[in-house]
Amino acid sequence: MQGHNLQNNNRLGTVDIHFTTTAVHGTLILERELEEADLTKLIEQIDEDLVLSADMPREDFLVSVYVGKDVGFYSDEYFAEDSNEGLDFGEDDEQ
Repeated sequence: MQGHNLQNNNRLGTVDIHFTTTAVHGTLILERELEEADLTKLIEQIDEDLVLSADMPREDFLVSVYVGKDVGFYSDEYFAEDSNEGLDFGEDDEQ
């Protein structure tokens, strides 16, 4: 799996790329909508810059595109700090 931030002067989104034996699957999450022509151009750029540069044989590049917003970035360190605060969402409150 490969993740890459798509940015020039301003952030467009994130792409995750997964290579299989016959195809490459991409998940593109944009932070704003793009015109169809701009989206096609962006996917072609991802193909040229990231997929083809991996030099892996493939039959197709399949891309799912979503539009959303970044709501946070989480890591093991975040969860370690969070667990020290004693939040128990998984336990039943029934007595």
